[in-house]
Amino acid sequence: LQYMSGFGNEHVSEDPRCPGALPEGQNNPQVCPYGLYAEQLSGSAFTCPRHTNKRSWLYRILPSVCHKPFKALEEGHLTHDWDEVEPDPNQLRWKPFEIPKAPQNKLDFVSGLHTLCGAGEPRGRNGIAVHIFVCNTSMFNRCLYNSDGDFLIVPQQGKLLITTEFGKMLVEPNEICVIQQGMRFSVEVFGETRGYILEVYGAHFELPDLGPIGANGLANPRDFLVPVAWYEDRQVSGGYTVISKYQGKLFAAQQDFSPFNVVAWHGNYTPYKYHLEKFMVINSVAFDHADPSIFTVLTAKSTRAGVALADFVIFPPRWGVANNTFRPPYYHRNCMSEFMGLIKGHYEAKEEGFQPGGASLHSMMTPHGPDADCFEKASKAKLEPERVAEGTMAFMFESSLSLAVTKWGLQTSNRLDKNYYKCWEPLKSHFNPKCK
Repeated sequence: LQYMSGFGNEHVSEDPRCPGALPEGQNNPQVCPYGLYAEQLSGSAFTCPRHTNKRSWLYRILPSVCHKPFKALEEGHLTHDWDEVEPDPNQLRWKPFEIPKAPQNKLDFVSGLHTLCGAGEPRGRNGIAVHIFVCNTSMFNRCLYNSDGDFLIVPQQGKLLITTEFGKMLVEPNEICVIQQGMRFSVEVFGETRGYILEVYGAHFELPDLGPIGANGLANPRDFLVPVAWYEDRQVSGGYTVISKYQGKLFAAQQDFSPFNVVAWHGNYTPYKYHLEKFMVINSVAFDHADPSIFTVLTAKSTRAGVALADFVIFPPRWGVANNTFRPPYYHRNCMSEFMGLIKGHYEAKEEGFQPGGASLHSMMTPHGPDADCFEKASKAKLEPERVAEGTMAFMFESSLSLAVTKWGLQTSNRLDKNYYKCWEPLKSHFNPKCK
C-alpha cells in the first residue's frame, strides 16, 4: 500500500489506472474527465476560517446519493444512553474484553461495536463515547459511515485492512487511524481482532499546540499517512449495504454498486493513520514529573481554551533520569476523566491486573495512582538512568466531560474487575514525626 504524508495537508490523488481524472483548474466542471461525478465532502461549515476549513472533492463513478431509503438497523451494544445505570464514581478496571469464536458467533467491525462509556449528545454536537470493538470476520459488501463524529481507532490485537473512499490503509497494533465524520469505510480482519475507539462529536482531532517546546516534537506532522486513490467499479447484484450511524442509532440502505468508486480526489479532509513509535517523547531530565500532557498525540478541543473535549495520550518507551524523584505516576485526583487502555506489555504503575485488551476508568476527582507494590519498589529503587515502559504501549483517552459507564460495561460484558480497589489496600503509613 502507498500513502502520502502530512497532517491536514492539501492532498491530490488519482488512481493510476485513470491518469488525468482530476479536473484541471476547477472543482466542478460541466463534464468531468472519464464521465465521473463530482461530489464534495464537507467536514466543516462552509464559512469556517480558512485554517479550520475542511473539505475534499471526490470524483466518482456514481454519486453516493444513489441508494434506497435508510431503515433502522439493530445496533446491539452501541448506545449513547448514559442513563442506563446509576453513576459509579469508583475506580473501575476491566479484564481483557472477550473476542467471540467465529463458528459460534460471527461478528464484523460494526456488529462487534460495544459502547463502554461516554457523555454528551450527538444531536447537540458536543460529547464523546468510548467503544470496544471485538470481531472475527470481515465486513462483506457493507460499509459504515459515522454521521455523528470522528472515530479514532486503536487496534490492540489483529490488523485492520480499512478500505475508504480515499483508498486503503493497513492499520496494525501500535498504530492508530482516524476516520473522520461522514467517510465511508469497510474493515477486513485476519482472525480474532480487538481494539478501542474514541468517538468525538462536534470537533475534529488536531495536533496539540507546542508552546515553549518549539517547532518540533511530540507527533510530527510528516509522520501522519493518508491513503492514495483506489477505486473499484463493481456491481453488487445481491445488494451492497451502506450503514449510517446517525444520532447514536444505526440505519442501513441498499445500493447495487460498491461505494468505493472514487477514481480521484483532492482536499484536506481525509482519513489518516499514525505509528505510535514515531512519537518524539519529551521528558524531565532533572527532577520531578512534567505533566502527562507532554504525551498528547492528538487533541479535540472544546470551546474553552486549553480544555480538551478529548485528548489521545500515550505512554511510550523512554528514558527515566529524574534525580531524587518518585518516578512512576504520582497519586492524583483530576478534574478530567481518564480512560486507559493497554496495547501491549505491562503498565509501569500497575504491572499486575491491568492487561492488554483491558481498560480502566478513573472518573472526575476519583483518586488513583500506583498500586502498593509499585510504590514500595519505586520508593527504594536506586536512582540511575533506566528505560521506562520498554516493550509496552499504554494510552489514555482524557476528557473534560464526566463519563457515564453503560450497562454493558458494568454488567453485561462480565469483564469488570470487582477487586480492583484491593491493589491499594496494602499501602501502609510510613509517617514518623521524629524523622524528617
